[in-house]
Amino acid sequence: MNKEELIKKWLDNNLNPEEQKAFEALEDYNDLIKLSNYSKGFKAPEFNSDEALQTVLEVTNSKKQPKQNWLYKAMQVAAVLVIGLGTYFYSINRNTNYITSFAEKTEISLPDNSIVNLNAQSKLSFKKHKWNTKRNLKLEGEAFFKVEKGSTFNVITSSGTVTVLGTQFNVKQRNNYFEVICYEGSVQVAYKNKYTKLKPGQSFLVINNTITNTSTANKQPLWLDNTSEFKSIPFKEVIAEFERQFNVNINTENVDINQLFTGKFSHNNINIAIQSITQPLQLKYEQTNKTITLKRE
Repeated sequence: MNKEELIKKWLDNNLNPEEQKAFEALEDYNDLIKLSNYSKGFKAPEFNSDEALQTVLEVTNSKKQPKQNWLYKAMQVAAVLVIGLGTYFYSINRNTNYITSFAEKTEISLPDNSIVNLNAQSKLSFKKHKWNTKRNLKLEGEAFFKVEKGSTFNVITSSGTVTVLGTQFNVKQRNNYFEVICYEGSVQVAYKNKYTKLKPGQSFLVINNTITNTSTANKQPLWLDNTSEFKSIPFKEVIAEFERQFNVNINTENVDINQLFTGKFSHNNINIAIQSITQPLQLKYEQTNKTITLKRE
């Protein structure tokens, strides 16, 4: 790997152990890292690793040209400042991301020891370096939160924002579906500039811009135990959740996907699960590899 590639990977914080040794052997290594300890007191500039690489190369290559020694040193220090500041602020301003795919769940421990369980095909992101002063997370998909008491804790979705101090709650945001269920403590839901407070057992549900307030006797969401449950939910939402949990495609023929469905299915056995969602609606099904077709009997 040449010098330019090493510096580029260093700027992206992406060196493997062997490349790190090669980078440390560069003639300019000490200059490149010398001011990293100075950078924390400066305001963050916009960082671009390609531009920073070009700056380094211009300075390091300038050794080949005769010049005043003091001018070279000044340019060298300026380049190190650019790289040091850029690398530091690029690093601290990056989001920490957790992503699950089809048929995958994961548990996440946040910096304050709050716990997040992320359901299938979901994404959670936050800025780790700001966590002590601003507990903000962005959620795409579904997650269950066990929040440690502390500063305000915000879960931001494309549909609305959930605000708490310390509690347990579930948030689900999928296309035109937005649901918040409080299991412990209390939560505040901001939706279209209106605020709703939920107590344990209460929920806030929006489907296609229609708001519904329901209740639950469960102590936590059933999907943590590999079960999806629905109460008067359009069948198309049931199909979408089934696809996420089993990584399959479901087609329908002469099936009203907007009819309401009440029931549940287990994530442990696809054959039992498909019967759980077809029998209550008197549907039959055919399966070919990862494609399932639902038909009216």
